[in-house]
Amino acid sequence: MNETILVVDDDKEIADLVEIHLVSDGYQVRKANQAEEGLKLFEENDISLAILDIMMPGMDGMEMCKRIREKSAIPIIFLSAKSTDMDKILGLANGADDYVIKPFSPLELMARVKSQLRRYTTLNPGSGQENGADKDVDMEYLTIRRASHQVIVYGKEVKLTPIEFDILYLLASHPGQVYSTEDIFREVWHEEMIEANNTVMVHIRRIREKIELNSRNAKIIKTVWGVGYKVG
Repeated sequence: MNETILVVDDDKEIADLVEIHLVSDGYQVRKANQAEEGLKLFEENDISLAILDIMMPGMDGMEMCKRIREKSAIPIIFLSAKSTDMDKILGLANGADDYVIKPFSPLELMARVKSQLRRYTTLNPGSGQENGADKDVDMEYLTIRRASHQVIVYGKEVKLTPIEFDILYLLASHPGQVYSTEDIFREVWHEEMIEANNTVMVHIRRIREKIELNSRNAKIIKTVWGVGYKVG
């Protein structure tokens, strides 16, 4: 294992704690206490995943996440003491792949890191088998190249985060099949959605913003009211 994880948190004790657990699991770590310093480390290193605090002096984690997203689709996990549903939705809407609330269990955080890295570094091949397909998708407006993680919409390549890719691939590789938010969460995150939340809805909204000509009148990802979502 040689993945390098970027940890950015203005609380030195938390940053050190996360580093200890990451190193013990075999990861390399680059650590910063400010977003500006973290962005410099991101530019200078081959970062596989970033763990960002949201509330930091100067540039906050949300803005840092946006800056990273301009250049990379690496998994981003927010660490935050802000625990309301709206905080989580805002974090995901700004490009994060996961959101962990402080105080957190280091074991849970490590599990989420491994899950995100599996999805990103191996293109999540296991999900293809579990979802009953591991093939390219060619549709009227949409082409997905599974092996290269390439998405082409209306003739133009679109960059998706790993989770966005998995959600779109799940739906597009089963045209016409309707998936509830619970189904999508189970298939993509590989765990049960234990409480009602808007995680899937936020990701669907972000995917639509990237692939639809008019996200308010979606032609690719369609809503089946009261049931879920489908492609085709």
